[in-house]
Amino acid sequence: MNRRMLRICSLIVLGALAAAGTVWATGNGASSSIALNAKTINGEIYVKASSLTSQLGGTGNYDAKTGVYSYTPAADVSSVIKKVSPSVVAIIGKPNDIGNADPRYALAHGTGVIIRADGWIVTNAHVVDDMTNLVVVTADGKQFDAVRTHYDEASDLALVKIKATKLPIAKLSPSPLKVTIGEPVIAIGTPVDFSLRNTATSGILSGMNRSISSAYNLLQTDAAINPGNSGGPLVNMKGEIIGINSLKFVELGIESLGFSIPADTVTYVTNHFFKYGYVNRASLGLQLEESWSAIIGIPSSDPLTVKTVDSDSAKKAGIQSGQLLYKVAGKQVSTIVEINELLKSYLPGQQVEVMLQEDGDLVTKKITLVKG
Repeated sequence: MNRRMLRICSLIVLGALAAAGTVWATGNGASSSIALNAKTINGEIYVKASSLTSQLGGTGNYDAKTGVYSYTPAADVSSVIKKVSPSVVAIIGKPNDIGNADPRYALAHGTGVIIRADGWIVTNAHVVDDMTNLVVVTADGKQFDAVRTHYDEASDLALVKIKATKLPIAKLSPSPLKVTIGEPVIAIGTPVDFSLRNTATSGILSGMNRSISSAYNLLQTDAAINPGNSGGPLVNMKGEIIGINSLKFVELGIESLGFSIPADTVTYVTNHFFKYGYVNRASLGLQLEESWSAIIGIPSSDPLTVKTVDSDSAKKAGIQSGQLLYKVAGKQVSTIVEINELLKSYLPGQQVEVMLQEDGDLVTKKITLVKG
């Protein structure tokens, strides 16, 4: 089947698009049993409080003076949207190349998330890649001129700055990201038309560790994500941002295949933006080729093949083209995405050990990482 990937910053040319139908989707209403840790004491069954909150969500508090345990259920969809929406903004601007289109209507738009109260907004790199005269519109309808300050094509993340203070900020899920396939999620953004700002759709987390046309792992969701949702948040039921929506599959017969950049990658990239001004990405200094199995997506432990050796450190270590790479920093690797994820913990100039096959033997070499 011929499939196409679509970066989902929408382009509006020659007038506004009229959208028909609903934009709200509900998750699967099927119920299932939940296992909770419990003990029987004197014929009574006692459920462990930490088991209750870990399985059902929500929060609990025990008052030792009164002997009362108060349980607050997890937030519902409506309250999560109400909590997160104020930190979601719409971004609109003019593409550099509008062809013969009427400049009044040749506009591109996407979505962003406020991550600092003094006007810092994270969005997709492809949203602001070719856009000028940026304007940000907050959830309460205020408009701000904006400037793209940081940009990283490999992660598809960028920062936009507006002159504002005391803005409501989004809460990013802590790193490492802890999510579960099947948990409810909500996408908030500006799909199709700029007048549809802060549209919310719901679904589940469909998959994790997806490497679809990306340098890093992605989250997969069936929540409706459409052109213009790019840069908007994927939210869990705690009201935490677990991902930044980035792309989707578009093809006749294919539905509900959206992908988001995980929160831990967002944290990694934005931390580098603020500290270095760019992503100070580490690289092995090697050009690598994945095995046939890895390329087509079959689970594999096949090594990668060294195609070229670019860094002086790797050359000094005796690494040569044609050798097979099995491990980096003691961890088995079979894909380039796995290496990229692993190297998020390192900086250029640091050293790692690599295990390769050399003349039929497995050997370990130490190399200095270079800028990627």
